[in-house]
Amino acid sequence: MKKLLFLLIAVSIVSCKNSDKKVEETKKPEVKLYQLVGGSILVKKLEVFSQDTTYTGQSKQFTDAYYVISHPKGNLMWDAGLPEQLVIPEPYDEPSGVYRIQRPDSLANQLKSIGFKINDFKYFAMSHSHFDHTGHANYLKDATLLIQENEYNANLADTLQQKNAAMTALANVKKINGDYDVFGDGTVVIKYMPGHTIGHQVLYVEVAGLEKPVLLTGDLYHFEENRANKGVPSFNYDIKQTLESMDKFEAFAKEKNATVIIQHSPKDYKKLENLLNSL
Repeated sequence: MKKLLFLLIAVSIVSCKNSDKKVEETKKPEVKLYQLVGGSILVKKLEVFSQDTTYTGQSKQFTDAYYVISHPKGNLMWDAGLPEQLVIPEPYDEPSGVYRIQRPDSLANQLKSIGFKINDFKYFAMSHSHFDHTGHANYLKDATLLIQENEYNANLADTLQQKNAAMTALANVKKINGDYDVFGDGTVVIKYMPGHTIGHQVLYVEVAGLEKPVLLTGDLYHFEENRANKGVPSFNYDIKQTLESMDKFEAFAKEKNATVIIQHSPKDYKKLENLLNSL
């Protein structure tokens, strides 16, 4: 009887240890998210963000955010704001007459404010290769660039007569095709959402302490009405792909019950700021 009792206790202890081990194995790593301002963009001719005359005569203020994701396996920077040449006292009216642009501060100074340095990053990724997302990209030359292969080919391929100058210093490149789990644990996932550009992508982040995951839109949407009405800018690479990506994005956001952050929206910038400040 004593032997049987000892055996049952031993089995119980082993079972508890195995159970604790499973809990440890499934516990998510602590991921932190920081939001920084890479620029201010006043769109003076909002009609360029439609396929028709919907916004003719209207203007709208955009923000231009970029993000730092801190993970136990390394840091990722998402997007790169406007060029640092735009850290100037007065906003610049660019030649097309569409945008009035300005950047508030340098990358180094902004990173210092949250306790980071430029060489602290293992990975760097951009939603896409437009000028308001590649601003300080070349400063991240020591990080590994995570980019869709087709987006890479459109900007940095050897066959190009002229490469995208904002990205030419990025020699450490991992070309991806489709969705990509950055750290292999499901907490930080690049989602392929083409249409705005040929290799446009968005970012899913499970932030420690937040009830819901965060889904950064890149330029799939530029402002709230774009999302509500599935508005496609006149300069998008492919309208059909954009609309398909919108459907895919919304299904994924619903599946994950994610907080959607439109990266150019001042309202969403404030919303995410409030969420992060609550931690």
